Amino acid sequence: MSQRMGNPAEARVLDAVKRCCEQYGVAKVTIDDVVEASGVSRATIYRLFPGGRDVLFEALRVRELNEFFDVLAAATGDASTLDDLVVQLVVTATVELRADQHLALMLASEPGDVLSQLTLRGLPRIIRVATVYLVPLLRPYLDRSAAEPFIDLLVRLTISHFLAPNDRIDLGDADSARAFLGPIIQTVPTASTTPGLTTPALTSPTFTTP
Repeated sequence: MSQRMGNPAEARVLDAVKRCCEQYGVAKVTIDDVVEASGVSRATIYRLFPGGRDVLFEALRVRELNEFFDVLAAATGDASTLDDLVVQLVVTATVELRADQHLALMLASEPGDVLSQLTLRGLPRIIRVATVYLVPLLRPYLDRSAAEPFIDLLVRLTISHFLAPNDRIDLGDADSARAFLGPIIQTVPTASTTPGLTTPALTSPTFTTP
């Protein structure tokens, strides 16, 4: 995945936070652990991430979300229809979630916190980030008023099937995903056809902690 942190020290600290979470569990990670794992001084960490431990975890979540949606956006370059675009997005998201070793380790060691970040506590933020990234991709096919609730639905479906796999529906397989998503896509009101409509130039948004 792409590295979005412009400051090498910030990236090193967040990489260390990620390793420490995997090694000790979120609840047990201390600033001293991060100092030792990153080689960055305590003073520098507090300067880069004012607020300490909670701000570090929040910054890591933000970085992970940015990188995840960077991958999704990059995977849709050859989509020429709404169906193709949606299938590519959902399949790529599912494959990425399944292949995420950090996520797997956290689900095994800290299931309550991870489930909360993917559902009750974290889902609104995931949907907000998904909306910023995906509305421009959907713009050639859907008005924003239709795109936003559709993105909400796709996020919820993808996370639900990741957390509770279905034996008959595999959203990581293009054919299975297309068969499942096709009828849903047909219910979405598409934008009016506009002569000469082209996909707008896209730039990857960056989310930062408050």
